[in-house]
Amino acid sequence: MVEKMSKQLRNLVEQPGILVKPGAYNALSAKIIEAAGFQCCGISGYAVSVSLLGKPDVGLVTLNELSMITNYVTSAVDIPVLVDVDTGFGNAINVMRTTEDFIKAGAAAIHMEDQVAPKRCGHVAGKEVVSIEEAVGKVRAAAKVRNEMDPDFLLLARTDARGVAGGTLDDVITRAKAYAEAGADMIFPEGLVSEEEIERVCKEVSVPIHYNRTGVSPMISKEKLQSYGVKMVSNATGALRTTARAIWDYMHDFAESDVDYVSQFLSEGKDHPTGDLHAFVGFSDIKALESEYLPSEDVLRKYDGSLGFQPKRD
Repeated sequence: MVEKMSKQLRNLVEQPGILVKPGAYNALSAKIIEAAGFQCCGISGYAVSVSLLGKPDVGLVTLNELSMITNYVTSAVDIPVLVDVDTGFGNAINVMRTTEDFIKAGAAAIHMEDQVAPKRCGHVAGKEVVSIEEAVGKVRAAAKVRNEMDPDFLLLARTDARGVAGGTLDDVITRAKAYAEAGADMIFPEGLVSEEEIERVCKEVSVPIHYNRTGVSPMISKEKLQSYGVKMVSNATGALRTTARAIWDYMHDFAESDVDYVSQFLSEGKDHPTGDLHAFVGFSDIKALESEYLPSEDVLRKYDGSLGFQPKRD
């Protein structure tokens, strides 16, 4: 029997060591993350907004759009997928629908933040958070659905309290403890600004800690983060940023040199693992299925591709 992705992720969290969670934004980026040997991947809200809409991470992606991307990603990989669901797409009752949808979409976990909607990227100015009472209600609502549908599904509660005007580390810890008590399996304290803050959160919060290594937060090795007690560290936009840079470079070189650059590009990449893109995305698997399930070649020779089967010609 195939182990559920939620159970697989829960087992990984319970094992010693730190989990590195790169962020995907579509099925191809997730497949490459898996091929690189990572044990899980995220679906980054920032990366989805930029890649799908060409717009910044300010709460523009809809529930249906994110659920669609999640279905594509979970169908393409065999590692657990954690999804950034922003503020949960509404109040506590909406959060129940959100949690249900992502469990059905095959996600192993979601992380939900306590910002006011529409939210902002966690590392830009101008963030606001809802009251702790409202945020706790949303975590409790998500936990109710989790408990009823899939008790192994992980709930990560993110707090942006540190990044609001006048936000303190004490505010972060107070909210983190409340969210853990409400049913969160892991706490995601966004926007911590020093190693001392990371260490203190890990010491004072009883559930595992997720750390986002970007923006205003220190870029610290996974070994040092593990020594502080961090359980999971993300690289949310690495795939997006490298893709954007690669496409930019390719298109500018192509515009300048036309087919000469295309030939050079293909030659330079022929031995790369993605050089044969047909092979990487599984054309051989499709060919094997066609051989097993499609009509024989003898029958296919009678088919003209548009009007259906034609009488055999002598």
